Amino acid sequence: MTKKTAITEQVIQQANDLRQQINHHNYCYYVLDQPEVPDAEYDRVFRKLEDLEKKYPELVTPDSPTQRVGAAPLKEFGQVQHSIPMLSLANVFNEDELQGFGKRIASLLDINDPEEISFVAEPKLDGLAISIRYENGIYRQAATRGDGVVGEDVTQNVRTIKSLPLNLIGKNYPAILEVRGEVYMPKKGFYLLNKRQQEAGGKTFANPRNAAAGSLRQLDPTVTVTRPLALFCYGIGDVQGGVLPDSQSAILEQLKSWGLRVCPEVQRVKGVGGCLKYFQSVNARREQLEYEIDGVVYKVDRLVEQEKLGFVSRAPRWAIAHKFPAQEALSIIKGIDVQVGRTGILTPVARLEPVDVGGVTVTNATLHNQDEIERLDVRVGDSVVIYRAGDVIPKVASVVKERRPKRTRLFHMPSHCPECGSDVMRAEGEVAARCSGGLVCPAQRKEAIKHFNSRRAMDLDGVGDKLVDQLVEKGLINDAADQYGLNKQQLAALERMAEKSADNVLQALEKSKSTTLARFIFALGIRDVGEATAQNLAMHYGTLETIMNADEDDLQTVQDIGPIVANHIVRFFSQKHNRDVIQKLMKAGIHWPEIDVVSAPVDSNFLDKTVVITGALASMSRDELKDKLQALGAKVTGSVSKKTDFLIVGADPGSKYEKAQKLGVEVLDEETALTYINHSLRG
Repeated sequence: MTKKTAITEQVIQQANDLRQQINHHNYCYYVLDQPEVPDAEYDRVFRKLEDLEKKYPELVTPDSPTQRVGAAPLKEFGQVQHSIPMLSLANVFNEDELQGFGKRIASLLDINDPEEISFVAEPKLDGLAISIRYENGIYRQAATRGDGVVGEDVTQNVRTIKSLPLNLIGKNYPAILEVRGEVYMPKKGFYLLNKRQQEAGGKTFANPRNAAAGSLRQLDPTVTVTRPLALFCYGIGDVQGGVLPDSQSAILEQLKSWGLRVCPEVQRVKGVGGCLKYFQSVNARREQLEYEIDGVVYKVDRLVEQEKLGFVSRAPRWAIAHKFPAQEALSIIKGIDVQVGRTGILTPVARLEPVDVGGVTVTNATLHNQDEIERLDVRVGDSVVIYRAGDVIPKVASVVKERRPKRTRLFHMPSHCPECGSDVMRAEGEVAARCSGGLVCPAQRKEAIKHFNSRRAMDLDGVGDKLVDQLVEKGLINDAADQYGLNKQQLAALERMAEKSADNVLQALEKSKSTTLARFIFALGIRDVGEATAQNLAMHYGTLETIMNADEDDLQTVQDIGPIVANHIVRFFSQKHNRDVIQKLMKAGIHWPEIDVVSAPVDSNFLDKTVVITGALASMSRDELKDKLQALGAKVTGSVSKKTDFLIVGADPGSKYEKAQKLGVEVLDEETALTYINHSLRG
């Protein structure tokens, strides 16, 4: 019997840190189109989390980045629920890893020799994934990947792409056909766009991918139509009322016959050997291609084999992306600056002698953190190797110590935030140094206010991200409390606002003043204090003052709070500026009902149980039911698994109900669940 490895608080915290890093980088990459780290660094962190979760399966949470794809959609666009999720691909970086992929596939298919498997190989375009829906051959809708389940409705913008057929040609196409593809900007078009932007004094783009993403996400389609976007289709999603061929290669040929654009570089190859030859061929011709690519993709050709192989949590087992090596160049570090990110993490950035890396002039490179600087032994004045992993963000790969001059300067992380002067803190066992001024730091201000306003926090409906951006940029608010001092004239004068909109905002602000202690604690944005932890704190202590004055030992008596989270809570409330903002919020009139401090009933049907809620409830909202369940000691999650104890169903429960039945999870209707709750409360 294999001995089970015990999970320490340090391991839990390490997993939390990795998830936070990945989520932040997903947001920067997919939503903002402003990635902060190279793909190789993202892949390293992602693999580190995967390895950690494999070693400690108990660490896996439904909201872990390994269990989902991408990041949340932008709020400016409507949302589209993908009928079939848009998954991302796992990566390999060398021949050994590709051979391993081939062996795994062969083993799962009961094939002795991986070279007997047929694959479809194609370039991995550096663009934006898209899902396009046709109904009876007519273009109806287009959506971005988003988080893989819900994407952004970009129907009008995609309609402007000339390579997209608005009507399918030929015949025998399905009544419903979802085509998956990549929107990209050709190199020539990118060059001409940047030239035009520069001449007009407008914004230039860092690379074709950012240009494509920025063009597709224009709120005004008349801007998108001026951008040289193109489209390649590489697969399918939902198909209804029709039959498609039984292989990936034949499906692509079928799509071409219906007028859809498929990359001419697509080839059907045999075995891993054929994949490698294709990779080498494309890599050799990479600069001659009309579009940017960062690798190639291999997919098992036969659909029956794809179906047998199935999926892991976030990617198909039957496909893999083979990434190109990063491009490198030599430069000299002129200085090291510190940037404060939106989550408060301090990142040292090397200022470089300008150098061309992969056709792009690089003047800055991330150094990540103090540990990385010490590991590399980077000093101001050093000659360093710079590479652009995934051809995106530059990074210092190594120091050429043979070229080190006699006088160099060591770097040390500042003890106070360069943006707001707050203490810089680095918890034991962590690599990240963080600004403690979360509620007041200019670098974090927008994100802190947006979190405070979010639905599960203070639920400030109508005070969205764009409005917060305006309020901060115009100096009307410096923290969340300042929102409650806004007047109608200030709001009505803002872009896209009028008197009616201003009235709505003021009403939302007034309504938000009546909340719950748990929501308020969660809204403060204390590190690692999520909804469940906030609920536990509220139920355990009953008052905000008691929580603010609790010490670390006392906090660890609260359910699910260990020494690391306790330390974060104490540090947060020890900062005068945080207490000042809280005091301002209280003076603004924020209040909540008094709480009777009681533990969850010992005979609660839901004590220490994992519960999932699905379907439309008749007697209350899901959030209200969730609050009741958490008060009874339940852990409420978003997806059904073997660890789920109860699934509570309302009307039209959908796929979660079907999965619960397959797994043997106990299903409760709304009436039964409320009976259990009422019995627990009486008990």
